Amino acid sequence: MVAVNHSPTPPTEVRSITDALSTPFEPREIKFKPQMVKNNKALAIAYVDVRLIQDRLDDVLGVENWQDDYEILPDGSVTCQLRINLGGQWITKMDVGSPSEQPDGGDRLKAAFSDALKRAAVKFGIGRYLYRLPAQWVDYDPMKKQIVRPPQLPAFAVPAAKEPAPAPKTTKTSPETARMEPVAAAPAAEDAAAKPPGLPADGQELHRRLQDYDAKLAAGKLCPRGALLAHVTQAGVKAGYSANLTEWTGPAIPFAVEAVKAFEQAARAAKAEPRSAA
Repeated sequence: MVAVNHSPTPPTEVRSITDALSTPFEPREIKFKPQMVKNNKALAIAYVDVRLIQDRLDDVLGVENWQDDYEILPDGSVTCQLRINLGGQWITKMDVGSPSEQPDGGDRLKAAFSDALKRAAVKFGIGRYLYRLPAQWVDYDPMKKQIVRPPQLPAFAVPAAKEPAPAPKTTKTSPETARMEPVAAAPAAEDAAAKPPGLPADGQELHRRLQDYDAKLAAGKLCPRGALLAHVTQAGVKAGYSANLTEWTGPAIPFAVEAVKAFEQAARAAKAEPRSAA
């Protein structure tokens, strides 16, 4: 018997997830390699490390909502099947990665695995904008075999500038949401002045709490697993924060708490709406 999902993720939440997946990476994370060299000039090609792809999948979907399978082909290339849980359905995209030209066989195969995952992830929008970057010739050091100065990224390839988030509003908090803000140990005087007690201390703690609370909401059938993380991430991106929740700090922390309250309120209201008769 095939299980039927009676509570699909609303289109707006699916859109939030896909938007968060395709958000540009921080410029400092982008690397460039020479595709073609002419004397002291090189045609620079942008790329990212595979760990950034894995981090993006973890941050937006949660570690339990994506899977990757690989197959080594006779010519040394590798196929990757990347599956993500989107809107309550598992969707698979596949692509092939090529081995590098490194002398060590293990390194060549490792490069093929990384290339395959990155190419499959592009089909979900992760890093796809890098393929739209204009080709640029830059200064190249033929002795060191490296680019002297990387090219400037265009505006569409840079995340929106961070803006100060509005001060948290005083709203009625449900008992469940209150558990999102457990009372912490007594902070030092300077810390107490810096941020309200009970808030996550940093992005790492924020991400952990969000994952836990996301699981509680999903267990209560208020939303599909991963929907809360996707909502907070997308709201933060629109407000100018990083798509990587673990990097959030300062005003982004109370902003995230308010986003959680708004999400839960909307989820509970949607669940309480009476359904029309067939």
